[in-house]
Amino acid sequence: MEVDGSGCIPPNTESNIAGPSSPTLGLPRIDEAESDPTPPKERFVKLLDQLENHVERLRREAARLEEERDGLLATLDSLRNSESMADLDEYEKDEVMRYCDRILSRCHTVELTIKTNRNLQQEEALHQVNALIDNIVLVARSDWCGSKSRCETFLNACISQPIGPIDKTFEIAILGCTLDDQKKIKKRLQGLMDYFDKMSHI
Repeated sequence: MEVDGSGCIPPNTESNIAGPSSPTLGLPRIDEAESDPTPPKERFVKLLDQLENHVERLRREAARLEEERDGLLATLDSLRNSESMADLDEYEKDEVMRYCDRILSRCHTVELTIKTNRNLQQEEALHQVNALIDNIVLVARSDWCGSKSRCETFLNACISQPIGPIDKTFEIAILGCTLDDQKKIKKRLQGLMDYFDKMSHI
């Protein structure tokens, strides 16, 4: 892209700055809807249907990025707590930890929020589920095997064909959550199980 002597971008190139990755690419245009010969209400409904589809795609993409970020954080945590750290001398360990902290700090600058509409009962159910899962993470420091086994019983409560025992308290709580929350909780538990498995082989 050429820039003239004043540092300005030539007029005929400004419209191409966004490129193919522009977030507005493919969005329906209101002026196009107005030129549609169909009745006004049908035009509005058609336009809103298209916008709703874009919103749902945006939510799915944000959820994917949120999951990717959480995976990065879990991997960094695994590295920080790896027994292999004992093979490093103090200088090497300090250097590696500072590198991990730098990446961790950078990762925490990424904030993604996908709001889910809930009633009071669903809020309480989600709070109970998160408290149960947080307790697993807390107890894992002193009872690794027990925490992993309990995590498995939680995960079994989230699948249609469990391969082992189910924690009934957790099952009742998660059934009170919204479908979106149930999906997120299942992914969180799967990530926690992956973490347990990774740490078992480090």
